[in-house]
Amino acid sequence: MTKAEVISEISEKTGIPKEDVSVTVEAFFNIVKNSMADGNNIYVRGFGSFINKKRKKKIARNISKNTAIVIDEHYIPSFKPSKVFVEKIKGSNKVLESNN
Repeated sequence: MTKAEVISEISEKTGIPKEDVSVTVEAFFNIVKNSMADGNNIYVRGFGSFINKKRKKKIARNISKNTAIVIDEHYIPSFKPSKVFVEKIKGSNKVLESNN
């Protein structure tokens, strides 16, 4: 499902014009990105958590040049679904049917 499809579905279910839904969805994504860039995690009860994960400094190999490179400590964005979300997916018959 694409962002445009999500916007269309929200618009249909709520009766709010697509343009207004689009602005709201874009604002949500911008808030998530900016908050995480500022070092804040976002917790949405019943949905999940957007968190910054720390990756340690490590030595990696460039196989084509046969050299070692150092990758500094850094953070990556991550999403951890809530237990409610995970259980809903585990219990979904449509997900089971689509994977078989």
